[in-house]
Amino acid sequence: MGRQNLERGRYGEDLAVWHLERMGLTVVSRNWRCRIGEIDIVAMDDDAVVVCEVKTRRTEDFGSPLAAVTPRKLRRLRALAREWLHMEDQHAREVRIDVIGILHNPPSAPTLEHLRGVG
Repeated sequence: MGRQNLERGRYGEDLAVWHLERMGLTVVSRNWRCRIGEIDIVAMDDDAVVVCEVKTRRTEDFGSPLAAVTPRKLRRLRALAREWLHMEDQHAREVRIDVIGILHNPPSAPTLEHLRGVG
């Protein structure tokens, strides 16, 4: 992944954290990694653990950022959520998977779309 893509991804994750906190969630982890992959953001929404995937793109030439979250990716996010709960010794009444899609092509202002409970 090129430097510009890494910077764009980091910008998108920072914007997603700002958005989630503004919505009242508490971010407890960023870029959590284990043997099966990575979770961009783990947050708490009252008693619910929220695993949040962030997709940031410059254009929609290859589709919406949200379209990048395929059924396969959702299966992996569910497995990652289980692994996070186990590794962090956490228990939750609810585990939710959210996806945040961000379009950002400077100098235009970014747009953010947040889908709750996608999988």
